[in-house]
Amino acid sequence: MKVIALGCDHAGFDLMQEVISYLQDNNIEFKNFGTYDKQSCDYPVFAGRVARSVLSGECERGVLICGTGIGITIAANRYKGIRAANCANVFMAKACREHNDANILGMGGRVIGTGTAIEILKAFLETEFSQGERHIRRINEMDDMENIEK
Repeated sequence: MKVIALGCDHAGFDLMQEVISYLQDNNIEFKNFGTYDKQSCDYPVFAGRVARSVLSGECERGVLICGTGIGITIAANRYKGIRAANCANVFMAKACREHNDANILGMGGRVIGTGTAIEILKAFLETEFSQGERHIRRINEMDDMENIEK
């Protein structure tokens, strides 16, 4: 596994510290794009930093955390080529990797506990894309949708 991009807002800060501890304990390289404290801040800033690092190839995958995981995941999905999935359990984390080749994991710091979050993270990092024909076809369909004019 290459480098993992990390980003959170103030509501995701505490859970991100647990994610960082897990990555350090398991010798998984990461780059922290902030936030670096609990001061109120805007999650789109950090979603953008993580999304750009994944798109550029600087980082292989990303992890984003805000209060619910919803806003920061939506913000990341505004970037063409990003497939961010907000996951609340291990099944979702495995499925988003196997079926959708998700490249960013979103989680909610105010809605899931640390133990569950770490299990979700492990599933996201350890699960590979199945590359089945139907999954590739659906990803291509989503990519085509990005080219539709608004």
